[in-house]
Amino acid sequence: MKQSTVIFIVLFSTLFVSSIHAHLNGLKATMTINSFEKGGDGGGPSECDGKYHSDNTLIVALSTRWYNHGQRCHKFIDINYKDRSVKAKVVDECDSTRGCKNNIVDASKAVWKALHVPKGEWGLTSVTWSDA
Repeated sequence: MKQSTVIFIVLFSTLFVSSIHAHLNGLKATMTINSFEKGGDGGGPSECDGKYHSDNTLIVALSTRWYNHGQRCHKFIDINYKDRSVKAKVVDECDSTRGCKNNIVDASKAVWKALHVPKGEWGLTSVTWSDA
């Protein structure tokens, strides 16, 4: 077996195992709070559909790399906080070229409420997430 073949197999195996691990355990992220309503702190309409959305719906914006050029638009993700989990729909991008970090799940108030995050922790907390 050629050395290049062995390197490819090792790299592929590592990526495959990492992918399975991320799917089973979720990707680590920082959850922030965002308003998706017109006049809210989210800015303009959502990137996926050009519309504003109620903060009472389970929706999120993902960092640019996770948003993946809109590949996750209108798809659901599972967000885990401590012993709670919720499904939320991706409707927007948290643009990493405009100050959003690369590990952000920017969530509506409804997501924070559904996860029972104490009000004192609203704004910034650690979560994991995976595609639903």
